[in-house]
Amino acid sequence: MIGEPVGIEATVFREGHDAVAASVQWRSPDGVLAPFNRMHPLGGGTDRWRTEVVADVKGSWSYVVEAWSDPLGTWYHAVEVKSDAGQGADELANDLEIGAQLFEQLADTAEQADEADQSGTAARAELARAIAADLRRTDVDLQLRITRAMSREARLLAHDHPVRELITRSPRYHVWVDRQRALYGAWYEFFPRSINAELASDPADPARPTRHGTLVDATKHLDYVADLDFDVVYLPPIHPIGRVNRKGPNNTLDAKPTDTGSPWAIGSPEGGHDAIHPELGDEDDFAAFVARARELELEVALDLALQCAPDHPWVDKHPEWFTTLPDGSIAYAENPPKKYQDIYPLNFDNDPSGLAAEVLRITMLWVSRGVKIFRVDNPHTKPLSFWQWLIGNVKAQDPDVLFLAEAFTRPAMMHELARIGFTQSYTYFTWRNTAWELRQYGEELVAAADYMRPNFFPNTPDILNEFLVTGGRSAFALRLVLATMMVPSYGIYSGYELYENEPVRPGSEEYLNSEKFQL
Repeated sequence: MIGEPVGIEATVFREGHDAVAASVQWRSPDGVLAPFNRMHPLGGGTDRWRTEVVADVKGSWSYVVEAWSDPLGTWYHAVEVKSDAGQGADELANDLEIGAQLFEQLADTAEQADEADQSGTAARAELARAIAADLRRTDVDLQLRITRAMSREARLLAHDHPVRELITRSPRYHVWVDRQRALYGAWYEFFPRSINAELASDPADPARPTRHGTLVDATKHLDYVADLDFDVVYLPPIHPIGRVNRKGPNNTLDAKPTDTGSPWAIGSPEGGHDAIHPELGDEDDFAAFVARARELELEVALDLALQCAPDHPWVDKHPEWFTTLPDGSIAYAENPPKKYQDIYPLNFDNDPSGLAAEVLRITMLWVSRGVKIFRVDNPHTKPLSFWQWLIGNVKAQDPDVLFLAEAFTRPAMMHELARIGFTQSYTYFTWRNTAWELRQYGEELVAAADYMRPNFFPNTPDILNEFLVTGGRSAFALRLVLATMMVPSYGIYSGYELYENEPVRPGSEEYLNSEKFQL
């Protein structure tokens, strides 16, 4: 993050007894080198060296660790040991000449300093040449010849403008520097289509909508979100919803013509990932939503779900982007025993470059519409190389864009998604309830803090934890406090503040009358 110290460590050693040292070459996104940054030894015989660097702009910084022989360090040690042992000027004649030559080199180094560090350069060079002259004097005793060389001022000069020999360099490493919102924030998720929605009072069809919520309604609702002191308002997909195999209330397969379906079943003849559901509104309505959010100091996060309904335009135009089964049908999504007949997963094997280019296009389209944060649905089901490419390309065009990985999967995959570029990560917090579990998980996350930024959600539209079902209002308060205090970023799905906790059936983590499938 901008202004945040980045610790860099390296193991540095060489053969023999001569002094060794190390430094870091820290380069900004526009290629400007930072001032010379010397590392310091950690001691204890570990050969470990460390320093810290700080970035002042967003973007891709890089660094190289340079290890080198430190002849002035070797010289200081030799002269101190020999003079302390009582050796005189004659015995130290070669050492004194070597020192004089080294300080002359140091003077040359100081004179060649970068323009940004010119203040005092002449004085430093003058001091180094004076020290060299002292070391060559023969009309005074040894202590007077080395007095100026042993001064604190001279040692600082040798430290800041060292004579470096036998330089070896590490590979170049890259560090992405984000804006502050990447590090901390409070998220609030709600479905725009439910805001001010009205349902039929007919007992035979209680979920039938008589009024569909709109982006205009959602814009008015932003004041409520801001009053709760959230920083990010997160919207599930707002695209057209497929009609083929549309799901009914509570994930049933027998949808009525009036059922609204799941927003994650993206795409219909009305458009795909680049379109807005007509019943929600249009681009002007979304622009007004983003503008009002900014007025309230809220950021808009949008779901990036790379999957399609069977009637998404891509299915006809690019059948190679999907998996065809032996019977000729296209495979729908499954998470056994769950089935998602209304969703076709994407296949990145047949046309990876074409599919990647299209995803980049739609992502940058929403960036141009004011979305700077994406909550990515199930990123662990897509190739890591694709995400690394996409995130890199998006951030190269707009370094303000952030990505949250919604990956409830194996730890290795979750951690690797963070390493290859995801800004924040969903976690197992939802299922960690006992004190022992929470302590252990907190320690695990701290160990990964160099690359993984956790975001704690006590609930999601998919997850109603048993602790919330059985614990009542106190459980809601407890989980919220833990989420806000254990990590810098947390979020809730709307209804949490109303203590909604009725599962679809005992033992299930799904909500009864889930908002995923109805208003």
